[in-house]
Order: sequence, then structure tokens, then C-alpha cells
Amino acid sequence: MELLKERILKDGKSFDGGILKVDSFINHQMDPVLMKNIANEFVKRFSDLNINKIITIEASGIAPAILVGLALELPVVFVKKTKPKTMEGFYTTQVYSFTKDKTYDVCVSNQYLNEGDNVIFIDDFLANGNAALGVKDLVKQAGANLSGMGFIIEKSFQEGRDRLLDKGIRVESLVRIEWLGENSIEFVE
Repeated sequence: MELLKERILKDGKSFDGGILKVDSFINHQMDPVLMKNIANEFVKRFSDLNINKIITIEASGIAPAILVGLALELPVVFVKKTKPKTMEGFYTTQVYSFTKDKTYDVCVSNQYLNEGDNVIFIDDFLANGNAALGVKDLVKQAGANLSGMGFIIEKSFQEGRDRLLDKGIRVESLVRIEWLGENSIEFVE
């Protein structure tokens, strides 16, 4: 997705240690026109699937997931990082966040993720795949079918893609980054 690559090069900030900061247009402040193009690309890439729901995890996956849901006219289910007091029946699993160096107990209501649902997972980043594998576990607990996972940006130098592919998960990343260094970004071509 050339538009996204150009925006990453223009406004993204890269640091040693494999860190990419895209908070000016994806996950703190959002560019709605770019996000609409991102959603349209996900719709194209998953057009061969018969899905009935989109699933994401709080918080940065919410915007692209909602726009994919809007384009497909499908509901979007959020995996929560904190169980609301009003949530009675739910599935839960643990997810480690490398960015925050914290393990979360994440959950989803059994009212909104059901046996027989066909879902795709949409998120902003794929790095080590921890959040994605946590969502896979929740989908399995619900008896639903995980049809694929879509990521805006993949850090291909980390193990996430291989971990997901080893589990038989279809992975669609709009941009794949081969290497990140201080003010240096190289894409997988």
C-alpha cells in the first residue's frame, strides 16, 4: 500500500530497538482519509471470505476495525483490557504487551462472540503476535472461526508473522517493515 508507505516515511519516526512511532496519523491522532483507504484495502484483501463480524483489541485497533465494519456493514467486537462490572458471561485470556511491558487479562462478552461466528481480526501493528494469539484463543473459546488477521503495519523482523502462520492463520499486512533504526525505515518489497 504505497500511500501508507509514503505517510510512514513522511510522518513516522523510527528509533533504534525496532520502534516506530506513527501516533500523528494512526494511533493517537488519526487521519480519517488515510484510515478510510486502509479499511478499503482490508475489504479488498478479505473479499473472498464469508465473515459476519470484525474483532479487534483495545485501543489502537478500534478505528480501522470500525471502518472495515462500516464498509462491510458488519458489527465490530472489541476485546477489552479491563472487565467492566456489568459484564457477566465472558471469555478471558492473558496478553503480554511488549510496548507497555505489561501482561493484561483481556476479555470479550459471550453475548457478542458466538459459536459459528466467522470473524477477521484487525489491528494496527503485528510485532511478536501476542495480542493476535490472545484473540485467537478467545475466538477458539467461543467456538467461532478465525478467518484471517489484518494488520496496518507489520514489523517483519519480529516473530509475529511466523507465529501466526505456524498456527495456520491467514495474515494480511498492508505494509511490512524489514528493518527499523534511528531515523531509518526499510520496507519488505
